[in-house]
Amino acid sequence: MKKKIWLWIGGIVGGIFLLLLAAPFLFKGKVQDLVLKTINDNLTATVSFDQVNLSLLKNFPKATVTIDGLTIVNTAPFDGDTLVHAQTIGLKMSVMELFNGEKEPMNIEEILLKEAKINVLVNEEGIANYDIALKEEDEKEEDKDKEDTPFSLALKHYQIENTKLVYTDLSSKMQVIIEEFNHEGKGNLTANVLDLDTQSKAKVSFVMDGTSYLNQVQLALNAMIGMDMDQQIYTFKENKALINQLPLKFDGQVQLLENGQAFDLSFATPDSDFKNFLGLIPEAYAGGLKGVTTTGEFKVAGKVKGNLTETTIPTLAIEMAANNASFKYPDLPKSVEKIVLDMKINNTTGLMKDTYVDLNKLSFKIDQDVFNASANIKNLTENPLVDAKLNGVINLANVTKAYPVKLDVPLTGILKANVTTNFDMNSVEKSQYQNIKNAGDISLTNFHFASVAMAKPLDIKEAAISFNTNHVSLNKFALATGQTDIAADGRLDNLYGFLFNKQTLKGNFNVRSTNFILADLLKEDIGQAAEKPKEEKAKPTPQGEALKIPAFLDCTINADAKTVVYDNLTLKNVKGRLIVKDETARLENMTTDIFGGKLLFVGDVSTKGTQPKFNMDLGLKTLDIKDTFTQFEFLKKIAPIAGIIAGNINANVKLDGQLESNDFSPILNTLSGDLTGDILNSQVNVAHSKLLSSLDSAVKFVDLSKLDLNNKRIHLKFKDGKVQVSPFDLKLKDMNVQVSGEHGFDQQMNYDLDFNVPAKMLGPDVANLLAKLSPQESAKYDAIPVKVGLTGDFSAPKVGTNMNEVITNLTKQIAEDQANKYIDKGKDALKDLLSGGKKDKTEGEQGGEGEKKKTETEEAVDKIGKGLKDLFGKKKSE
Repeated sequence: MKKKIWLWIGGIVGGIFLLLLAAPFLFKGKVQDLVLKTINDNLTATVSFDQVNLSLLKNFPKATVTIDGLTIVNTAPFDGDTLVHAQTIGLKMSVMELFNGEKEPMNIEEILLKEAKINVLVNEEGIANYDIALKEEDEKEEDKDKEDTPFSLALKHYQIENTKLVYTDLSSKMQVIIEEFNHEGKGNLTANVLDLDTQSKAKVSFVMDGTSYLNQVQLALNAMIGMDMDQQIYTFKENKALINQLPLKFDGQVQLLENGQAFDLSFATPDSDFKNFLGLIPEAYAGGLKGVTTTGEFKVAGKVKGNLTETTIPTLAIEMAANNASFKYPDLPKSVEKIVLDMKINNTTGLMKDTYVDLNKLSFKIDQDVFNASANIKNLTENPLVDAKLNGVINLANVTKAYPVKLDVPLTGILKANVTTNFDMNSVEKSQYQNIKNAGDISLTNFHFASVAMAKPLDIKEAAISFNTNHVSLNKFALATGQTDIAADGRLDNLYGFLFNKQTLKGNFNVRSTNFILADLLKEDIGQAAEKPKEEKAKPTPQGEALKIPAFLDCTINADAKTVVYDNLTLKNVKGRLIVKDETARLENMTTDIFGGKLLFVGDVSTKGTQPKFNMDLGLKTLDIKDTFTQFEFLKKIAPIAGIIAGNINANVKLDGQLESNDFSPILNTLSGDLTGDILNSQVNVAHSKLLSSLDSAVKFVDLSKLDLNNKRIHLKFKDGKVQVSPFDLKLKDMNVQVSGEHGFDQQMNYDLDFNVPAKMLGPDVANLLAKLSPQESAKYDAIPVKVGLTGDFSAPKVGTNMNEVITNLTKQIAEDQANKYIDKGKDALKDLLSGGKKDKTEGEQGGEGEKKKTETEEAVDKIGKGLKDLFGKKKSE
């Protein structure tokens, strides 16, 4: 009997277990249909999900429904924007809810939202993208009276895990970002009056009109909240909050109204330990507070009372105060003492514009250095009025000795400030400097800074700034790094417009240097990058961060440097003007002594587009040719053969093109422009050029050591990686040559040399023929056209000539001329023979008979001469 009972029990348990296993398959379709119905009956947005799963074992005796990969995409006017994407939404309910009839809703007891991203957007017209609930007028008439809903809420617990919420209001230019948001609540949410036990953690950022007021501030709140759902009143009971590491306790309540919320809250720190002040600073900057010793008190207390509506805010009375306090970190040698803080935020009218901030006093001391500050800000929303003062001394070396600032290398230097300022934002925006009252000065001496990101340690020996009504004067600035020294003075205009209203920062400076070495300022020598030709087509460089000329700058810099070293170039007496404006740097009247002459340059560099570009005009005045065309990479590509010419050049170069975005080196294949120049005092070293030595060897009549380039003008045009040479004439001893053609930046070339060569230089065979001629006869062969072609590249040239054709034709021409000469002599002798040798008689004959005999004689001689000519002039093959 007992055995049968156990068999029955085992069978029942096994049946229940099999039912639990089979239930997801039996009910999954029903649950999925209910989810789809809920979505379609309530939302106008496009909703999709990966799958809906049902489990009875996971949280038995609760049934768990999970919706994976839920995505809600808006329709117009936010068409295509994703409102919500949730990795998982979990719903828990009693297993018995699965057996409800078609008209009975399933009561959900718990909700879990996990790994969600929520993007809330309010456009300029005030329309919100979360307003996706189906409107009553959109429902079908026959469905209005239906009360059956697939799900209903009987919540006792809800939880949100690792969710990110971004709220952007374009109409008010406000953005709130809540990251790493974790929140849960427990309580009987079906009751009208209940206590909700909540726990919350998040990082909060707040931006208003482009200005960041909060940046990932860590908030935590554990609170028991009394909820009266009938009156919509929420009361803080037991609670503990943390702002970063500052503890706070809240008392009071918040009530929801038709037109806003009503606040009656007070808050304060639970004790007055000054450690609370350090807790207000983010842990990333303040470090851990364990072991920190403090003296004195710090209190935060506040009251918020009144209605928050579209036109009003609650009244405010918030106070932070400390007196004669100090703190010392256990691992640091110095302490911060005599700390005084008196700060209030008040609003007594409920109007936002009447909120004001009073920093009546902030003072502290490190060693013997005391620093004081005070400020008052009124009329926050309409035309903020600012009145501030700074006065004191800070030894920067002591900062890291008293406070755990995370610096790779400690700072040194003495900062002194004594500044007062009084201004209103309307005057700043309208540049009404007469309403801005500034006075005082700031100085920094013996500042030293070193970093792995810097090539050399940096020392500011002295920097002195004074504040005036409408500008800031840089009275003195002396910097040294490595072997480089820089001195500067000048002024800044519109500093407040730049700081507070994103206006252009204007300035005018004079910069001087005895020795300026670019490698002292740059960790990686950009000159090395400049040596490497950029043969690729223009495209942004993926390596390194793109360099940009700041759009907010509008300044002029007058430069005067005795020596500037850029990579392997040494420039002397660099002078000129640099104008930075509209993301463009323009060089004006820049001159420098280099390569034994003077270089003048004018042009600009712009980073307004996706790819930096430039245009430049260069003036070369008696520069050494070899140095110029080997040290400047782009000139080496334009005229590679110029590097073997000893002499000087006067030239004008116009060029433009694109620059690499990370180091501003030119992308050679984008260069275009032209070069026009005159060569002076030149000598050519043939042995140093593979091209010239190959030409000298291949063409026997050429002696390039006699090449004369003096006072020769050349004109080159370059574009798309090709250089075209306008035809020009050269003198080679007793002959002239015209040069024309082109080459590429890849060194491939195609040149034509058109020589006019004295025939005697075309070989011994031709010379022997010419020796048989009289000087008058050979003079006609002093300029024989010979063509020479140069192809291949400059390091492996190919030389071709038409010499064989020229010599063949020339030999034939000389032979024909000689034959014609002898035939002409024979004709004269034959003419005498046929006329009987009595020239005087024939000439003396009278009348037509004599003329007739003369004509007949000449015709006979011409026929005989033509026959001889044909005989001697026939080709051998004939």
